[in-house]
Amino acid sequence: MLFGTELAGLLELAFAVGIVATAALVFGTVGFGMGVVGTPPLLLFIDAKTAIVVINTQTVLVSLLVLLATWRHLDLRSSRGLIVGGLVGTPLGALMLNVSEPGALRLVIGGVIVLLGLINLREIEFPIATFPGSGFVFGFVTCFGVTAISIGGVVAGIYAIAQRWPVQRVRATLAALFVITGIAQVILYAFSGLYTGGTAVMVGLTVPGVLVGFGLAGLLVGRLNERMFRYVVVVVVISGGTLLIVRELLS
Repeated sequence: MLFGTELAGLLELAFAVGIVATAALVFGTVGFGMGVVGTPPLLLFIDAKTAIVVINTQTVLVSLLVLLATWRHLDLRSSRGLIVGGLVGTPLGALMLNVSEPGALRLVIGGVIVLLGLINLREIEFPIATFPGSGFVFGFVTCFGVTAISIGGVVAGIYAIAQRWPVQRVRATLAALFVITGIAQVILYAFSGLYTGGTAVMVGLTVPGVLVGFGLAGLLVGRLNERMFRYVVVVVVISGGTLLIVRELLS
């Protein structure tokens, strides 16, 4: 608890559920962004490793829900390289998380968040994403980043969009990636001792946030102006990353 009182603890819990709901809303709508949106505000009152484990665990749940809704649009052949690359990058990301120093980890997270936000704001294109075999590279970078610092889904999003896939296929492909690699993440976190009692409780208590966010995403998919939605997300992303960096530098 931030202020050592029961009321403060309840407020923090409500805040955490709201954060997870917002992150799940973004993920359920565009297929990525759970860590980018959810991690910075969680880091304001819990440590970096706990925030990463909580967000990544809940990403598995919301990914599964998205996959169940979009599986008919999934083409495993075209997404195979992305998934294999993700499975290779996941254990290396778990190793990085275990050896990272919390303060430095928060700075890295903040910096990566701001960078990814600026990339999305500029709508930078990556022609390399269409090269043969590039799926493995993008999958590796994505899941290494997601596992280590809960940030990296935007990289997979860039790859999927570069293929000019329909929106539902993008959502289905990214959901499959994060379900398969997310299960591997959860297993590695468990064997690494990252699921402490407090972390497990936080995961359980924030499940309602995932369900609420996914439900709202189902209502919004296909009804939003994509350009405006992206700009709103980018503002949230850059603001959260900047706040995190400033807080760490002043602490």
